[in-house]
Amino acid sequence: MAKSYVKFQTPADVQAKVLEVVEGARNSGVVRKGTNETTKAIERGDAKLVAIAEDVDPEEIVMHLPGLCEEKKIPFAYVPEKVSLGKAAGLTVGTAAVAVTKAGSAEAALKDILSKLGAPAGAEKAAEKKEEAKEAPKEKPEKKAAKKPKEKKAEEKKAEEKKE
Repeated sequence: MAKSYVKFQTPADVQAKVLEVVEGARNSGVVRKGTNETTKAIERGDAKLVAIAEDVDPEEIVMHLPGLCEEKKIPFAYVPEKVSLGKAAGLTVGTAAVAVTKAGSAEAALKDILSKLGAPAGAEKAAEKKEEAKEAPKEKPEKKAAKKPKEKKAEEKKAEEKKE
């Protein structure tokens, strides 16, 4: 029986691909593990894909994630077990949610999943623009005109005159 936070049934082949992407991103990219880190990645707009376990108890732990993903236009999918999600993320225990922030070598598989999930409009483009903005070198502002040397104070002038 599906939990109340599960908004749609993710096909089995997509679930397997999601776990592959998480594992690939763990090896060569960046993966945020756990509900708190996943929530932060979503709110910052860093997440490219969010995987949520279907067997989380109590449900309230991950209940906010689907709505947050929809609000931020970040694609998400459900996997059947938190243990398999934790294992794919490199943990010895289960995890309720995982966010892939950099896919690394799993970039092609990630794009395949996004096309199968019917990612929210503009989600992929927004992620690409954010990456480009991070990678683009920042231009240095032009230097201001050189300041005029300050005039010496009366005390400094007297001190110099005494030395001479």
